[in-house]
Amino acid sequence: MFIDVHAHAYRPECPLADGRTRFATVDQVLRRYDELGIEKGALLPLIGPETYLPQSNEDILDMCAASGGRLVPFCNIDPRAMTNAPDAPLGDWVRHYRDRGCVGVGEVMPNLPFLEPRCQNLFAHVQEVGLPLTFDIAARIGGTYGFYDDPGLPQLEQTLMRFPRLNILGHGPAFWAEIGKLETVADRAGYPRYPFSEEGVVPKLFRRYANLWGDLSAGSGFNALARHPQYAAQFLTEFQDRMLFATDICFAEQNLPLGRFLLDLVEQGRISDAAFAKIARGNAVRLLGL
Repeated sequence: MFIDVHAHAYRPECPLADGRTRFATVDQVLRRYDELGIEKGALLPLIGPETYLPQSNEDILDMCAASGGRLVPFCNIDPRAMTNAPDAPLGDWVRHYRDRGCVGVGEVMPNLPFLEPRCQNLFAHVQEVGLPLTFDIAARIGGTYGFYDDPGLPQLEQTLMRFPRLNILGHGPAFWAEIGKLETVADRAGYPRYPFSEEGVVPKLFRRYANLWGDLSAGSGFNALARHPQYAAQFLTEFQDRMLFATDICFAEQNLPLGRFLLDLVEQGRISDAAFAKIARGNAVRLLGL
């Protein structure tokens, strides 16, 4: 029923940043997939030094190869890689992993501004190779991970404008919080629970840039919809061709409510069967070449 465009796993169980909760193994991810009606998923490597225990692209390739076809690999390239310079030939590595079967790049999450020259260099190379890119985003520099952007997401907008052939998957709290107008700027760093009467910048970016896609995973994506279900149905219907089911599963017993939420919208007649089919799996098949 579903295809998950955003999942994580480690070969052995691995501690999260808190040192206690542990990342899932492939077997644990696939067990949750069976429970939730998820046919297959994309496995995204975590490589940055800001958080978590770095893993290699080769780890991801090996785990996907052993998954019986249920997991497909993304590769991940840090914009500081190779020469730590804005002219680093990062496309050489992106092409290498594309040729080894990787269907996307991500989850890219250095704590650098979107417009930092090394980051713009990475976007240029990924666009040239032709893979989609999933980012995470932060509301500050330091003490966290993810590309930094200002309130209103102007740096992301300039990136979308500069690289119109690069399909960028929006993800993370500071992205999805701006689906609606925020009461305070500080709310962009978390999961605002209140409904809203005025759209934020996110739907406006979706209207303006056809290369922006929606990764609906994690607490951030689910919260963006669940905080205002009536608007969520309108939003998903308008952008049904670029919304993507995803979990961002990290640990084995993680609460993953998005699938049930989408099914409820269909059963209540708030979104059509056709829109649901695109969001649940059709758009992933098209974007990732599955």
